[in-house]
This record gives sequence, structure tokens and C-alpha cells, in this order.
Amino acid sequence: MSNLPLPIAAFLAGLVSFLSPCVLPLVPGYVSLISGVGVEELKVHEASVLRKVMLNSLAFVAGFSIVFVTLGAISTEVGQLAAQYKAVLARVAGVLIIVFGLHLTGILRIKALYADKRLHSVKGGSTPWGAFVIGFAFAFGWTPCVGPILSVILGFAAAQDSVSKGILLLTIYSLGLAVPFLLTSLLMERFLKFYGHFRSFMHAIEVLSGGLLIALGLLLVFGKFTVLARYFSALNRFVL
Repeated sequence: MSNLPLPIAAFLAGLVSFLSPCVLPLVPGYVSLISGVGVEELKVHEASVLRKVMLNSLAFVAGFSIVFVTLGAISTEVGQLAAQYKAVLARVAGVLIIVFGLHLTGILRIKALYADKRLHSVKGGSTPWGAFVIGFAFAFGWTPCVGPILSVILGFAAAQDSVSKGILLLTIYSLGLAVPFLLTSLLMERFLKFYGHFRSFMHAIEVLSGGLLIALGLLLVFGKFTVLARYFSALNRFVL
């Protein structure tokens, strides 16, 4: 159970990615695109419409999950090959994470991370296979925007001692993105009400996420990352 906090962190990272400015506001459009059903129609809870929406949403989730899980497997493999340079790479990763954190807080703006390259020319139709293709393509378009959070999880994946653990970590990250997306597909009317109230807090969440990334990066740069491991280990013993 000593590894419990890391999967939780991966799931929360997926959830924060879902709440990012280039994902959350556009979710109704994504659901409409992959299902072929208008947003107004999505508010009507007809059984036949809901079945189609949920089936295509699951296919969409599978598409973007494959991309992220593959990135996790590659990160772990590369991390194992570079194990002898672990200390140096940890410091480099720490610096990059600090830069990402500064970007999220607004202190340092990186234009490339505002890019929204969702491959609009990809057309899959309103079938499960089409939704899968769109999900696969959109994952690459989301990567610049969710990069600051995703990079941290990929860094954790690179530090794992087996590819299967890296795959598991990115599977959980994808689940953090998938669960709220599926709930939105099922409860569109409630999502629109939620977004109306939530959007005023989006900047505050970005700043908080940036602060956490800066703190994490500093721990890596100064070789103090094991402090977190000891803390979580003690927390597990207390809880269990």
C-alpha cells in the first residue's frame, strides 16, 4: 500500500487536466461532435440518445487513453535506459516542472502551451469507431495545453522500475480525465449549470496547480523529493 498516494495523484492530475481552459469549456462541443447530437438535444434524457452518447463517449475515451498510456510506457522505458543519469535528469525535470508551474501561475507565459491543435480536420462521423479516431487525434491536440500536468505524471512514469507500472500510472491519469467526461455526457444539463458557476474559479485553480508544480520542481532540483515519499509512507501507516 506504500504506493497508494501516487495513483491518487495521477487520478487528480487527470481531473485537473479536465478542468483546464482548453478542455472544460469545449466538452459539450466534443460530446456533440462524437455523437452527432446537438447540445440542446443532449439536455433531453431520451434512452436511445443516451445510449448512443455513452457508447461513443466510451470510444472517445478509449482513443485518448491509448495515446496517454503509450506515452507512459515510452517514458518508463526511456527512464530505465537513463537510470545511471537519474540524479541529473531529476534536476533537469525539476527545472522544467518549475517553468511549467510559473506558466500556470501567470508569472511566465509560454505561448506554445496555449496552442489548441485538436486536428479539426479529423472527421470520424457519429459512430463508435469515428469517436475513437477523434479521441485518438484530440489527445495529441490537448497535449500542449495539459502539458504542465501531464509532464509531471510522465516524469513519475519514467521513474518506475517496470513498464507495467508506467502504463498503470497513465491509465489512472486517463481515468481522471475520463470519469468527468462520461458524467458530462450523461448529465449535460447539470454540467452546463456547473460550468456557469465554476468558470470564475478556473484561474484560481490554475494558480494553485502552478504553485504545487513549483514546489515539486524545487524538491527535485535540490534532491529532496524523498521527503514526499517519507511523508506519504508515514501517512499510510497512520491511515492503515
